[in-house]
Amino acid sequence: MLAPVLEGLCKYESLKDGSLDLADIALMNDALAVRADNQAKAERRQRDERYGS
Repeated sequence: MLAPVLEGLCKYESLKDGSLDLADIALMNDALAVRADNQAKAERRQRDERYGS
């Protein structure tokens, strides 16, 4: 729930005052998960290219 706040995508106050709803939070969480997956894939690809697969 706080991942978007910790990543600087929104302010905690926006969660508290209702400026953002659960759909907004879910969208940001999905985007953060996709970014993390893409970063992990890129790191694996670089490692495989460096050391062979």
